[in-house]
Amino acid sequence: MAEFKQSHKLHNVLYDIRGPLLEHAQRMEAAGHRILKLNIGNPAPFGFEAPEAILVDMVRHLPKAQGYSDSRGLFSARTAVVQYYQGRGIQNIDVDDVYLGNGVSELITLSLQALLNNGDEILVPAPDYPLWTASVSLAGGTAVHYLCDEDAHWWPDVEDLESKITDRTKGIVLINPNNPTGAVYPDHIVKAIVDLARRHGLIIFSDEIYEKILYDDALHINSASITGDDVLCLTFSGLSKAYRIAGYRSGWMAISGPKHEAADYIEGINLLANMRLCANVPGQHAIQTALGGYQSINDLILPGGRLKAQRDLAHKMLNDIPGVSCELSMGALYLFPKLDPEVYPIESDEQFALDLLKQQKILISVGTAFNWVRPDHFRMVTLPNVEDIEDAMIRLGEFLSTYKQ
Repeated sequence: MAEFKQSHKLHNVLYDIRGPLLEHAQRMEAAGHRILKLNIGNPAPFGFEAPEAILVDMVRHLPKAQGYSDSRGLFSARTAVVQYYQGRGIQNIDVDDVYLGNGVSELITLSLQALLNNGDEILVPAPDYPLWTASVSLAGGTAVHYLCDEDAHWWPDVEDLESKITDRTKGIVLINPNNPTGAVYPDHIVKAIVDLARRHGLIIFSDEIYEKILYDDALHINSASITGDDVLCLTFSGLSKAYRIAGYRSGWMAISGPKHEAADYIEGINLLANMRLCANVPGQHAIQTALGGYQSINDLILPGGRLKAQRDLAHKMLNDIPGVSCELSMGALYLFPKLDPEVYPIESDEQFALDLLKQQKILISVGTAFNWVRPDHFRMVTLPNVEDIEDAMIRLGEFLSTYKQ
């Protein structure tokens, strides 16, 4: 019989956040074990509910959401996105520059497929959200990773980034606030990267899905507020995290800058948007209400808020474990701790995570899954309540106290 194999296009496509470790955890759950899943930023299982006004509005619109929408998305929802960015001081985005998608993930893939030819390069941070690297590879391009500096708050190393620009480079990915590190980039870093894009004729791909999840005095800078009229900028955001409706798959992409110079590229985006017909229409109906209503995320991130309290406790307890250090995340839902290689000479972070899962029933994501260069980091979500965070950190400390690979 014929043997059917996967496409060669998938050989460099990895997404280990939902990979073998999760499959092993699922088998353990099927055997009756309770697994604390610290591997994925999915708010709902941890008791974070969507604002009621969003649910009510979606239910009311369901009878009108049975057919396809415009391939870009509902006019009212795209208008709300435009008005949101106008409120952020960004004036060069029109309704027709906004595309709604089944989450940001779909739009990332779409935007890269419309741009890249085989061998084209996109600069992607290390560590990164691995969908970016995977989508570049799937589109036929090459993801070239520029380093973010743990000793400088995980901000991008601009000199390293510039050294990796070649005549094949098409764009720079910014993930701000960053997943997995939680870094929030200051004004001078964003300006320096935009200046590189301006001098080398590159596109800025700005992933801003966590822009409303900020702690302490962190301030988010929209890349499009700096790119202006002379640097093409694709801004990605949505409702999954700040509005706790990841399952509704409601995201957007907004194009700003010299669109007349990118007419052929935008035509390609339109072609792919038309081919998928439209994004999930009920989820589109959530956008106008979400952006225009009470921003309940602030109740969670300010002092006394649940997300801030969980981040603070996890950060403190991680740093109290001998041989573990962790930069304080200023945004997003994650911490990216380091295991001192002098204390824990780990050769395989996948084996480390598997041992932790088997012994302590805790599921984490390994650092190399985020295209980090060494097996000395892991990512954990800070979504569990403080009691579960405390329990998990105690169990992690017990595990590490005897761990030898």
